[in-house]
Amino acid sequence: MEKTSGTGAGTGAGAAGAGRDAAAPEPDGGRAGRFWSTRRAPAIVVALVLLGAAGLFLYDVAAVRADRPAMRWRRWLADQLATRHLEHGWVIAGAAIAVVLGLWLLVLALTPGLRGSLPMRRSGDVRAGLDRPAAALVLRDRAMEVAGVQSVRVDVKRRRVKARAQSHFRDVEAVRGDLDAALSDGIRELGLVRQPGLSVHVRRPSKR
Repeated sequence: MEKTSGTGAGTGAGAAGAGRDAAAPEPDGGRAGRFWSTRRAPAIVVALVLLGAAGLFLYDVAAVRADRPAMRWRRWLADQLATRHLEHGWVIAGAAIAVVLGLWLLVLALTPGLRGSLPMRRSGDVRAGLDRPAAALVLRDRAMEVAGVQSVRVDVKRRRVKARAQSHFRDVEAVRGDLDAALSDGIRELGLVRQPGLSVHVRRPSKR
């Protein structure tokens, strides 16, 4: 037997973990977007590639200015660009790869990232964030306090919290109602800026 409900959680206050955000400060309890990832690895890779390419071209230009022959790879590249037509397969493939890489870099530059961190209500210019696994652990502990709950699994997403519980005694509907109330209070006490919705599923353990 299984019962399902879906409710929305209200706003509340809480504190866990702190960090500073480069965005403009907002009033206490105001709306706040997600934390922005520094994305050091892509930035380092792009910087190293550009630095290496610039160094090679600079060395080759200096060698040509010093009356030395151009490097073999640059002569080969110049010949390929001069002889291959735009509809050639390799030219199209190279252009497609360049477009994909450019779009990937644009997505990294324009999206905040850090999907695993839930923004909490702001206090002055200091922002707090709560990891989703930590939020799931807190809510799971709250759910296990409900009478009749044998086991429960809580998944915290950006917009929704899903709880799947097994009840070994008490009426399933009564357990579902108490679990719904306990998790709703727990979500409010997390103090998140955007309160996720709540979905509760309760069922009996399968008979062996």
